Amino acid sequence: MATTNNIATGLAKIGLFLRSANWRQAEAAALSPTQAQILIHLTRRGPARIAALAEELGVTQPTASDSAAALIRKGHLERRRDPADGRAALLHPTLAGLRTAEAIAVWPDALLAAVDALDAQEQVVFLKGLTKMIRYLQVKGAIPVQRMCATCRFFRPNVHDDAVAPHHCAFVDAAFGDANLRLDCSEHEPTDEPETDAIWRRFAGTPAGKADAPPAVSGEAS
Repeated sequence: MATTNNIATGLAKIGLFLRSANWRQAEAAALSPTQAQILIHLTRRGPARIAALAEELGVTQPTASDSAAALIRKGHLERRRDPADGRAALLHPTLAGLRTAEAIAVWPDALLAAVDALDAQEQVVFLKGLTKMIRYLQVKGAIPVQRMCATCRFFRPNVHDDAVAPHHCAFVDAAFGDANLRLDCSEHEPTDEPETDAIWRRFAGTPAGKADAPPAVSGEAS
């Protein structure tokens, strides 16, 4: 329990630093943190509807709508008809919005330096641990789902007899190791519920039926 509390405390301190850094970056661009999140999200993942944005970012739909409206007034976003449904609209970044997103979508130097302070093995262990934590929080519905290797139909965990590169990505047809696990991949395609659970168990090395193994979640896709 003491170790669990200490890890939670450490994560909270890192979260506090990131919130402060995000506020400063957004403020420098005359945006609110939510406006900055929306702009960066649309730039990285492409056009989206308001409802989808709210779900992805874990905010209410009115909050997402108000923030998007402010970004439109500032010239960072524009609405275009959804080609799949003429009654709906998609939000697109403008050229000015793309430039602003590029300027603010950078990790703080202090954070990158802190990660680099870990040796290679520590980084691998930390990344795999984060993957497990994020998966658990997603299963519990505590955070929006992420486009992780561990929930992707292209992911083939632990199929190679190679300690350095045991996994395989069917999208690029290449082997890779824990050091290259992605937590947000643009090529991510979700699996169906049974396969998501099977992939996760192979990745985590958890026998079927173990009580502390996170169950599969319907619709775990983004």
